[in-house]
Amino acid sequence: MSAFRAELTKMRTVRAVPSSLLATVAVGGAGAVVFGRALRGQTPFDPIFASYYGLTLAQVALVVFGVLVIGGEYATGTVRTALLAVPDRGRFHAAKAAAVTAVLAVVSLVTVVVAFVAGQWALGPQGVGWGDPHTYRAAVGAWLYLVLIGLFAFGVATVVRTPGRALGLLVPLLLLGSQGLGNVPRVRTVTQFLPDAAGSFIMHMAGVPEDPFVPRAYGPWQGTGILALWALAALLAGHLALRHRDVR
Repeated sequence: MSAFRAELTKMRTVRAVPSSLLATVAVGGAGAVVFGRALRGQTPFDPIFASYYGLTLAQVALVVFGVLVIGGEYATGTVRTALLAVPDRGRFHAAKAAAVTAVLAVVSLVTVVVAFVAGQWALGPQGVGWGDPHTYRAAVGAWLYLVLIGLFAFGVATVVRTPGRALGLLVPLLLLGSQGLGNVPRVRTVTQFLPDAAGSFIMHMAGVPEDPFVPRAYGPWQGTGILALWALAALLAGHLALRHRDVR
């Protein structure tokens, strides 16, 4: 527990961390208003995804958070000091991962609520309420999506160690990979299994029939499961890298 509290304290001392978390909420809410206004009056459309489409941009701020939490320590060399305080590398990684998860859970919850309220307000009479079908499922899915994407970024950054390398890998993957290449029919069968493509599927109102442009070979919850596997694999790889590799 002391290692967990220490990790939370360290996060507050990194100047870019609070900024990235605030940016997540701000971009999520602003994106919901922009896309809600753009879709207002159109039919047919998915009113729930109108709120959450902006999360594809807000996730970049969470990726920056996940990368800086560990990558920043490698970049400055303070990871060596941290390991002197907590020599057990498994415990050190577990405490940091737990602290990252806790912060991601809170920030993601606030972002999802703000995005939903802002997006439905922007849609006006075409908006839906919390009691409408699929709303809670999409909200829970959006929350899980942000948490898991953040953990995936944390795991990748633990493996590659430097923030520049981690962001250079993750940002193109999340913004240009499945979203860009996913529109190419010949590669769509592969890109649908990339982290963001799989995890974001649950944020739609319904299943495959509501998303004919990018058909999936799985359902909404299965897509979340695929993203969870990506995050778990990244965390495990980071754990092994930290335990068995020189931190210099």
